[in-house]
Formats: sequence, structure tokens, C-alpha cells
Amino acid sequence: MDTKLKGDIAEQAAVLQALKRGWGVLKPVGDRLAYDLVFDVEGILVKIQVKYAWLDAPSGNYVTDNRRTKTNRRVMLREAYKQTDFDFALVYIENLDLFYVFPVEIFTGYKSEIHLVEAEKRQRKPRSAEYRDAWLLILEWVEERSTHLKISEILPSLASHDTTG
Repeated sequence: MDTKLKGDIAEQAAVLQALKRGWGVLKPVGDRLAYDLVFDVEGILVKIQVKYAWLDAPSGNYVTDNRRTKTNRRVMLREAYKQTDFDFALVYIENLDLFYVFPVEIFTGYKSEIHLVEAEKRQRKPRSAEYRDAWLLILEWVEERSTHLKISEILPSLASHDTTG
């Protein structure tokens, strides 16, 4: 299975997860943008980058690259994502049908690869463990944006009611 097909599988799994949560899903035309999907959660649009994690047999960990890969005929270029490229990265582990939900600032904070540890017996949890199946982070992010929007709508009306002056 080639990497493009794996990416398509991960994207479709992300679409299914969003639909099960009652979220709208938008798909950009083409693949030139830094994000793959947009979720419409309670009227707030959330840009999503989707990645597929592969099993690294020697370590037993799942691994994903956190860089943007551009291919141009024979040349493959990798560059770091910027924090303005998307809002969340979803990393899909197909054989576990599991997503890691990373806010962009966490995802871009890794050097070049993210190792996801699914082994049961470990002395301490890896840094990535708190993002395992963490769909609630998207809801919290949306709620924060929604509150900010409500406040920005209220402020102008408060200013127009100002009787001092």
C-alpha cells in the first residue's frame, strides 16, 4: 500500500469520526493547502491535518512524520509546518482504529517524527499519551473560540450604550 493510499484511508477515518460526533466536514479542492479537512463544530471552522502512523517493528512504536512533504516528479521536499497552517493534527493508527489528536503547537513542537507508544508495560507514559483519542481538545478549542466571538460581539454594543461623554 503506497503512502497516498494510507493518507486517503486516514482522511476517511477522520471524516467518519467527525460525522459520528455530529460535526460538518469540508474537504478542500486539491492538495496544495497545509490542511486536509475542515470540521464545522458548532459553527466554528477547525482546520485539520491528517497523518497516518506506521508500525516501526524494531521499537514496537507507531511513528508519523510531522513535516509537510511535497513531491515534484522525482524530488521529495520536506519542510516544517507553521503554527498557522492548521489547528489540529490527527494521527491515525489504522490497525487500532485510533486517533491521536494534537493541537498544532504540540504537533509542530516535535523535531521531525512523533513516536506513539501503545505498549502496555511501560514505567512512565510518553509525552504523546495525553493526546490519545483526545477529541475533547477540539471541543474545548471550539468553546474558547466561541466565547471569544461572543465577547467581541458584545463589546461594540456595550460601547454604543455608554452614557458617559
